[in-house]
Amino acid sequence: MPYVHETLENLRKSSPAQTEFYQAAEEVLECLRPLFQRSPYYHDHSIIERIVEPERQIMFRICWTDDDGRVQVNKGYRIQFNSALGPYKGGLRFHPSVTSGTIKFLGFEQIFKNALTGLPIGGGKGGSDFDPKGKSDDEIMRFCQAFMSELYRHIGPNTDVPAGDIGVGGREIGYMFGQYKRLTGRYEGVLTGKGLDWGGSIGRKEATGYGAVYFAQNMLEALGKTLEGKTCLVSGAGNVAIYTIEKLYEMGAKPVTCSDSRGTLHDARGIDLDLLKELKEVKRASLEAYLEQHPEATYIPAGEYPEGGHAVWRIKADAAFPCATQNELTADDAQALLDNGVYCISEGANMPSTADAVDRFLEAKIAYGPGKAANAGGVATSQLEMAQNSSMEQWPLEKVDDKLKEIMANIHRQCADTAEEFGEPTNLVLGANIAGFRKVADAMIDQGVV
Repeated sequence: MPYVHETLENLRKSSPAQTEFYQAAEEVLECLRPLFQRSPYYHDHSIIERIVEPERQIMFRICWTDDDGRVQVNKGYRIQFNSALGPYKGGLRFHPSVTSGTIKFLGFEQIFKNALTGLPIGGGKGGSDFDPKGKSDDEIMRFCQAFMSELYRHIGPNTDVPAGDIGVGGREIGYMFGQYKRLTGRYEGVLTGKGLDWGGSIGRKEATGYGAVYFAQNMLEALGKTLEGKTCLVSGAGNVAIYTIEKLYEMGAKPVTCSDSRGTLHDARGIDLDLLKELKEVKRASLEAYLEQHPEATYIPAGEYPEGGHAVWRIKADAAFPCATQNELTADDAQALLDNGVYCISEGANMPSTADAVDRFLEAKIAYGPGKAANAGGVATSQLEMAQNSSMEQWPLEKVDDKLKEIMANIHRQCADTAEEFGEPTNLVLGANIAGFRKVADAMIDQGVV
């Protein structure tokens, strides 16, 4: 359809040099072609032209003082993309790779991910090019306070509720919440991922990883299989990867890899989860230190595959869980996974597979769960934290986990049913994009031109 092409071309002109944003928009809009043919009224309401433009983009300077007394300057961002279904909801990412294009791609994906949860939340995202690595706690505190000194003007429990993402964990959320409270004089659920003693939800830290595993289990159950006894590859070594590994063990699977920016760890006997947590959550050390206690494991430095491949995807397995970052899994990696027998992929990260890699998975007709569906457990549990804050309650882990299982099963059902409706029953990318888009688009039409 020409207006899909025209919208993408106009986007490239109006938002120059934002490659990841174009990639995310193109994937969604190309999947929507059969919907537009069946339901032309979305075109009549100019929905796609409206939905690809954020409702609000905020960019600001962050000045803070390092431990040597030098003033440092970073950029901060908050993209409030779409509020048709509820207040903006999406994480904050602190990483040197963060640009306005990164945040726009993440915010755009968040619209449809949040819609799939069935919960009343819109899509947004934020962050900064600040790098927490190598910084002292005092430096991180001063940065977070400076960041929140601007952001607090634009957020609120019924307006925009940020959470954590790469580089933003419980420590950073705590510093930002404290600054918000100091500036506003209000104690309210304006951030999620808070400490359990001051408004956090049990199970929030684990939710994205657990949810990716639940989604994989739903995909396999549809094929008459389970995760029990399966060998699994996991990338990343942050919260998502760690709790993906934890839940895989609970499901009877054997996760044998994890990775960080410096390299890949392979332990054929299964990753030592307690040691991994100690290295990454306590010591913040390189995975190479794992070999001190497990010399039989293998550590493969980054760059082993200079042609664009990654060692974590070169190991024989049954299932794979990309949990690190966007575009970490290339077409060559995808082919290596398929050649090594992987038939189930559930994405814990946002858009971790390149467009060419996704094409390989869809052509092979394996069980493939795209990030906007498979990793929605994190934002879903964030909304459950918002609900607990509103009622001034804290739910037990069993209740949170039961709700998470139900939400992930419902997301899989929506994606599978929608894919079946449009004649491509194995294409959950199509199913996720159409199902999420219809919810948001119908709400936008109901609310008029705003």
